[in-house]
Amino acid sequence: MTMTAEQRKSLALEYIKRLDRGEDFIDLFDEHAELYFPKWGVAHGIGEIRQLFTDVGSILASIKHHYDDFNYVIQDDVVVVEGTSEGRTADGVEWRADVTHAGRWCDVFKIHDGKIHRLYIYLDPDYWSRDTQRYPWLKGK
Repeated sequence: MTMTAEQRKSLALEYIKRLDRGEDFIDLFDEHAELYFPKWGVAHGIGEIRQLFTDVGSILASIKHHYDDFNYVIQDDVVVVEGTSEGRTADGVEWRADVTHAGRWCDVFKIHDGKIHRLYIYLDPDYWSRDTQRYPWLKGK
């Protein structure tokens, strides 16, 4: 199935919107897809991807991405989406891009044949802003 750049962009956005709504999105992935999340590693295949999202989902109560601020770069079957988000951890800590340390992210998708075949998520998963002592530029903030 040949896909246009707009179709690839729409599929990436559909994944993010379903994530925000708490809806199932696994059907958007190829059965042999690969997914990376910081501090978790690389998940291979639907079973490991489900486990990754179960693990990551256990620390988050809600998430909302700011769609209007997304930046897209699309070349062939690669879609890069850069954006910001806000949300709340399962233990009640709130984060928001440009207010706390968390909230800026970049996703790199490989999409073809109507499915996500690869998704690498780049962000700081320290939603609580607890890991600050190791960074001298954060002292006093």
